[in-house]
Amino acid sequence: MMHLLSVLFLAADNALMGAGIGAGLAAIGAGIGVGLIGSGALQSIARQPEASNEIRTNMFITAALVEGVALFGIVVCVLIYLK
Repeated sequence: MMHLLSVLFLAADNALMGAGIGAGLAAIGAGIGVGLIGSGALQSIARQPEASNEIRTNMFITAALVEGVALFGIVVCVLIYLK
């Protein structure tokens, strides 16, 4: 565990590696988040088909917010890289 922490602290000193790690984590987090949103929406629609339009609308709004946050994180990492 200490070895992993020391590698991460060394990567924080190096802006290029830190930006790459941050962009990768943002992309992975967004992928997991959108997957969980889709899974929950499909389960909800299977249980209550009459509410599928409302569930689908809420799913798209939430997925767009998750993607927006991930895009913001990637942009910050690119700006760190370019600095």
